[in-house]
Amino acid sequence: MLLITIRICIRMPRLFQDRVLMIRRIIFWTHLCCGVAAAVFIFTMSLTGVLLTYERQIKAWDAGQHHVQAAGQPRLPLEQLISLQQQAQPDLQANALVVSNDPAAPVSFRAGRQAGLHLNPYTGAAMEAGSPRMSAVFAWITGFHRWFNMEGEQRAIARQVTGISNVIFLFLVLSGIYLWLPRLYKWTVFKARLMFSADYPNSKTRDFHWHHIFGIWAAVPLLAVVYTGAVISYPWAANLMYRAFGAEVPAVAAAGGPGLAVAGIRPANPQPGLAAAHDLPGAAETGEASSYLTLDRLLNTALAHQPVDWQRVTLTLPKVTDSTVMVEVDAGNGAQAQLRHTLTLDRSSGEVLVLRGFADMPAAQRLRTTARFLHTGEVLGFWGQTLAGLASLAALFLVWTGLALSWRRLVQPLFRK
Repeated sequence: MLLITIRICIRMPRLFQDRVLMIRRIIFWTHLCCGVAAAVFIFTMSLTGVLLTYERQIKAWDAGQHHVQAAGQPRLPLEQLISLQQQAQPDLQANALVVSNDPAAPVSFRAGRQAGLHLNPYTGAAMEAGSPRMSAVFAWITGFHRWFNMEGEQRAIARQVTGISNVIFLFLVLSGIYLWLPRLYKWTVFKARLMFSADYPNSKTRDFHWHHIFGIWAAVPLLAVVYTGAVISYPWAANLMYRAFGAEVPAVAAAGGPGLAVAGIRPANPQPGLAAAHDLPGAAETGEASSYLTLDRLLNTALAHQPVDWQRVTLTLPKVTDSTVMVEVDAGNGAQAQLRHTLTLDRSSGEVLVLRGFADMPAAQRLRTTARFLHTGEVLGFWGQTLAGLASLAALFLVWTGLALSWRRLVQPLFRK
């Protein structure tokens, strides 16, 4: 019995090593097969992701080319701009207007998620907020990134393809982190998988090391980008995020409702009961409404609660019968919910009835908003976008080197035979 026990103890390390090697082989071949199967789709989403990295900044620069010169003119009252908007677009049911901190920028009217009309704040004339061609180019790239610009029923199929490919990419990143660990824990081996070299003996060695180097350096940002992409596409990923952070799962998500992409997480959510702009001018005809403060005064009251570095204000247009108005002040780039707060003002006195910031949101809403714009890096500003863009660029190299290594392993031996 003692001899048997000794013999088992001697063989245990080898048995454990064999088991680990078998598991590693299974993960490796699953990693390889999944990577080859989804390579084209991952490459496409990564390439369009790179092209969309600085979309917000490029559009802002393009919009600046269409701004007006104030030349000392006073700005028109917001009520007058609302009347001009109704005359220009009587069928548009605008429910909000956006005022920028840039005095040369237009006042924009919105109907839901869509922009309706942009007016010169000094003359009331309609103006362009940007190049239509530039907007069309980015819309095409975004559509290709999400559903390959398919239409009709094919769009739903394309969404599933990109969603599944994104989940496969998530598995590739996680399994790649495990496969990156070398079998021999020596500094020379780690160094070769962490740093580039100028003297690789051949292209196969170069691709092998590049695949490991790009993979490990981009692993953390890729995990953030890819997982938030899964959160946007699938309720189960969002529910997992809620539970991981201890947030209550929303009723729609718990019932298997649509992901964030369908639900449309956007800044500036109009409150229920607020109606279209055409209800507002009639307020002057009622005795009660005549005591209401002007929208400009209400806007200035809201800005008094915000530092001078605000970027834009979204004012939800009230109905005639509404005694309050909601104003959202944004000090960020439009995608940073932590830099926005919403005020509910009394229209008669200008008193701030409710002041609601990021910390006042339910935990699930904070997570949804953060995940939506963590996917593009915009929630972290310019440097977050840069990091997300570099991660997408690294993904292109991962696809290229992965396919090259797979070709040498799977296809070239067939030609030699």
